[in-house]
Amino acid sequence: MGPVEIAVIAFHGGEFKGDIVKELTALVESGTISIIDGVFVRRVGDDDLEYVELDQETDDAAITQLASLLDRVDGLVSEEDVEDLAADLPVGGAAAMLVFEHTWFKPLSAAVQEAGGELVDTIRVPGPVVEEVLAEIAALEGEGN
Repeated sequence: MGPVEIAVIAFHGGEFKGDIVKELTALVESGTISIIDGVFVRRVGDDDLEYVELDQETDDAAITQLASLLDRVDGLVSEEDVEDLAADLPVGGAAAMLVFEHTWFKPLSAAVQEAGGELVDTIRVPGPVVEEVLAEIAALEGEGN
């Protein structure tokens, strides 16, 4: 199995319209990732949540479209995960938690193992954090000139 990552995506307007499904489909079809679990959560009141695990049937066409990309469901998202995901959601807010496997890594993993190595850790740095660090570096370099 390749490394597994959990991505949490907030939808500030509270609606998931399926706009990201096209890009997720491209990633799945290219073998880059496999979506192996997920949940969609919406806060409808101070103490009220609606949530749909992606392996559940729903009338929401956009969520059904996203769910069609599931490779399998490994039960990796727990009720505690849903509560954590929803804790900071404002009333009307929504978020999705997607669990995916980095399937692109499988051939490299096999090569590493054949070479007597092993993957001992992975570190993921969100893109906005990298952009912020690079902007700070550029600013510091600009001050030095």
